[in-house]
Amino acid sequence: MKSEAQGWFRPAFAFVAAITGLRLLALAFNRTDLFVDESQYWLWSQNLDFGYYSKPPLIGWAIRLVTDLAGSDSPFWVRMPGAVLHGVTALVLGAVAARLADRSAAIWTAVLYVTLPFVVVGSLLISTDTIMAPFYALALLFWLRAAQESRAPDAALAGASAGAAFLAKYAAIYLVPGLVLAMLLAPQFRTGWRNALLAALAFGAVISPNVLWNLTHDLTTVEHTMDNVGWVRGGATLNFASMAEFLASQFAVFGPIAMAALIWGVVTARRNVRGALAVLSLPPLVAVTVQALLSQAYANWAVAAYFPGTVLVAMILPGLWRRVALALNLIVVVAFPLLTVLAPWPERDGEPLLRRYLGRAELSREILDLARAEGVPVLAANRDILADLLYTGRDSVIAIYAPRPEGRARHYYEQNYALPEGFTGRVLAIQAAAPDCGAGPLAPVAAFSLSGYWSSRAVAPYLVDAECLNAAD
Repeated sequence: MKSEAQGWFRPAFAFVAAITGLRLLALAFNRTDLFVDESQYWLWSQNLDFGYYSKPPLIGWAIRLVTDLAGSDSPFWVRMPGAVLHGVTALVLGAVAARLADRSAAIWTAVLYVTLPFVVVGSLLISTDTIMAPFYALALLFWLRAAQESRAPDAALAGASAGAAFLAKYAAIYLVPGLVLAMLLAPQFRTGWRNALLAALAFGAVISPNVLWNLTHDLTTVEHTMDNVGWVRGGATLNFASMAEFLASQFAVFGPIAMAALIWGVVTARRNVRGALAVLSLPPLVAVTVQALLSQAYANWAVAAYFPGTVLVAMILPGLWRRVALALNLIVVVAFPLLTVLAPWPERDGEPLLRRYLGRAELSREILDLARAEGVPVLAANRDILADLLYTGRDSVIAIYAPRPEGRARHYYEQNYALPEGFTGRVLAIQAAAPDCGAGPLAPVAAFSLSGYWSSRAVAPYLVDAECLNAAD
């Protein structure tokens, strides 16, 4: 740490701790249901493994650790790591800034990061981005320490941290080309061949269980990643509207002031520390922009850019613009948690603003009650329904099945919860269209009181005999 950066930690910690504490308080009163991905991650935590259908394993491990320590699987504890891990990330990035700049930049790095829009959302939900964040930041910090102090343990810790980030989300691989480019632009990032090799070995050792899992499971996670890429399977077409939408969304993800400052930092990059931070931010932004052009990309796919990007922004922005950026961030910091506490209010066009996160548990309870009354298992093809059924029905003895896959499984539930071969008897099939077993469409056995996410969707329960299901295979 530079001498001019001393004294940064106490004010940064006070701010980050206050924001994190308030987020946890709001989370305790959060009235939204777990989203489909969150429920799936919880299910992974109940089935610990070195890999899963769509993601590497660290998020499942983290949720299992927290829920076991808490003795509860409630939504609060499933989501609680989000706010804490982003708080830790803010302080680690502050330490990175303290090594590269001064006290002011270190404090503002922590302050800006913990209030960024994507961090606000990531503190309300649990996601792989959030699990990746502190390890990505730690990899940057230990790499800098290895480069500046030439200590082998720091190099090994840099590689191990990068490996842990990769076990959270494969997007952590962007760190590798970013560091290569950073070494070309700034001596502060040059570790030497010995330390670079140590880091690479540690990285390989940490990720090896997931690599071996993929190799012994038909490259399941890799195949799903290729599905998401889209153009790898179906061919590429130039979609400039999709690219423009993705780029525009980054001003909402990172904040308008911060994004403008980051672009300025990239455009004016030179062979110095700022230039190194700029090129560390580039690989995810360039790769996902190309992905958006060739197919589509979600707004959060490039968040790895904003770990080094926040440090760069804190160094670039003058005092006034730092305060303007913080003021805009604080609007989101207050508004988003407040919406989760007030849900289902407010409404827009007669529907809750957060309808996407409401009505899921209610539907699951109705399905489980009906299946219990009929004495039959549940069958559903819809991933949203399956995810919440298995979470909301976690203490239920009712069996929950997905259809048997035709070819490669389409999701985790087909892979691991498929209706057994040779099943006999009836099931409660939850689907949009009435099944027809030869005598005309079946009538639903009940009507659900659909609300929230399901209010505008057709979902009904049907008692179906296994012979009909087997004939359809």
